[in-house]
Amino acid sequence: MSGGTAWTLYETRLRRVSAYIHEHLDDELDMEKLAEIACMSSYHWHRIYRAIYGETAAATVKRLRLHRAAGDLVNTRLSVSNIAKRSGYPNLQSFNRIFGSVYGMPPARYRNEGSHTIFEPNIQGRITLLFDVTLRTISPISLVGVAHSGSYMQIGQAFETLFGTIFTRGLAGPNMRMIGIYLDDPDVVAVDKLRSYACVSAAESVAADAPLERRSLEGGEYAVLRHKGPYANMHKAYQWLYAQWLPASGRQLRDTVMFEEYINNPRDVPPTELLTDIYMPLK
Repeated sequence: MSGGTAWTLYETRLRRVSAYIHEHLDDELDMEKLAEIACMSSYHWHRIYRAIYGETAAATVKRLRLHRAAGDLVNTRLSVSNIAKRSGYPNLQSFNRIFGSVYGMPPARYRNEGSHTIFEPNIQGRITLLFDVTLRTISPISLVGVAHSGSYMQIGQAFETLFGTIFTRGLAGPNMRMIGIYLDDPDVVAVDKLRSYACVSAAESVAADAPLERRSLEGGEYAVLRHKGPYANMHKAYQWLYAQWLPASGRQLRDTVMFEEYINNPRDVPPTELLTDIYMPLK
């Protein structure tokens, strides 16, 4: 078997395992089942997974469940105990402790005081705080990406497919920028119809065979908001940009996509330390 064929085999198996994890987040993680899906011995499979993704499969599941729980706390009225059970923690005390250790505060307090709340209007309907928005003029950016349909909170699956693919094809480079493109407004479009792309910057010479697709971002001037904190909170930052910053700036939007650039990696830093630049195109 040639090296290229072997890597392609890994790529397909990684994609199957990633899909299974995302589709079975509510189930107890069965390591043997994952190895079976990967068609490899458990002994070797988990070492390969960790080598490619930088964390164990168990760490992936814990991170994804807590990410979903943070989203539920911010965006739904589900009780903390229901969110805990859905996250695989029938014991509420365990959930409170583990969520707090990762997100910096227990879930009930996070719902009321998390970083999303700084974007909430006050009684007069205004947000009085100022945020770090800078104006940047950028050159066009060439990308390769993987398409995602559905909740933006689940684009992580597309990023895992993307990284598994570029790693196994030997396309990964040290200066690749991690970028998310979101084509639809989640306040207007039904969740199952939302379209997005998980991307990295890549020269136009890089092959974009399926599941990769070629994308590009327009150059020009952008307002850039630096967001610090969990990805689950960023929806509020978008609302603030549109409702508060844009009218006050006197600027007009340019008819091209907004995008996010992820400055650090959720596998390397806790959610409270995640840095994201949100780019809004200006005329």
